[in-house]
Amino acid sequence: MTEYRGGHVESGRAMQLIKKREKEKEETENRKRKMVENTDAAKIDNKFAAHYDAVEQQLKTSTIGLVTLDEMKAKQVDVIAQRERDMAQKQKAERDAVQAEINRAEERRKFRTDTSKLSFAFDDDDEEEEQEAAVVEEAADVVVEPKRRRIGMDPSVDTSFLPDKDKEDEEKRLREQLRIEWVAKQEILKQEPMEVVFSYWDGAGHRRSLTMRKGHTIQNFLQKCLDVLRSEFNELRVATVDQLMYVKEDMIIPQHYSFYDLIVTKARGKTGPLFEFDVHEDVRLVHDAKREKSESHAGKVVLRSWYERNKHIFPSSRWEPYDAGKKYDTPKDKHDPTA
Repeated sequence: MTEYRGGHVESGRAMQLIKKREKEKEETENRKRKMVENTDAAKIDNKFAAHYDAVEQQLKTSTIGLVTLDEMKAKQVDVIAQRERDMAQKQKAERDAVQAEINRAEERRKFRTDTSKLSFAFDDDDEEEEQEAAVVEEAADVVVEPKRRRIGMDPSVDTSFLPDKDKEDEEKRLREQLRIEWVAKQEILKQEPMEVVFSYWDGAGHRRSLTMRKGHTIQNFLQKCLDVLRSEFNELRVATVDQLMYVKEDMIIPQHYSFYDLIVTKARGKTGPLFEFDVHEDVRLVHDAKREKSESHAGKVVLRSWYERNKHIFPSSRWEPYDAGKKYDTPKDKHDPTA
């Protein structure tokens, strides 16, 4: 039984593919061989070989007839010295040519910078600048990251609406500096002392005063109040700070608030300001309904257990938790005829 080997077209295509692969393989081998020949080591060997071949050739041409060993050594020293001088002169000439090319490129660039006053440039100019930069870097034999030169702008054109990285960085730096200064001033303000007048309330008032710092929290204040009052009132001897409340202007102030928070926000309660901790009354001779009353009352320190038992009785019936997002209306002056 005979096997099917395909038509002439398939066999011809297979031969072409085989020849193509052999050709690609040969080209790959040639490229590898050229890469090996062009390596730095090969170049160095060739330079040394060329140097010594030139010295040997010069010795052969300058030596005629029989000479002694000393004369041969002296002649060889002279030829090597002359060869080194020639190579030094050649290298100096190459360096001078490179430096001249660098100077010409810098002069062209400087001339273009001085004469260009437009706020745009053409692609040809960009290509020339990139070529000049490449020539300078290659001549100097230094690997430098290519940096795009700023294009000269027309001073009569308003470019304030354009983004500017330098201006943005300067603005960020200024903002950060102002933020640091503000935080430092607030820290100084928090350390300022102040007198807080309060009254321990158990149905009757027992007025006291303490010196606190503006940065202290209500919890710190209640703890200090407890330390002062514990020896005078039996019900406070076993109490903790969590069992106390601070009521100011009919507002129950949460313990995580600080005096600084109330002062900065100019917080107000039902009957007066929450940012004034002394006691004073409104002593105006002429009452003006357009102006708020400036009375300030002593805050009350109360046991939660007492509040739960008496919250249906005045004055605790008016108390409510303080909400910073709520605006509390100040009652009108009782002498106001429009009340």
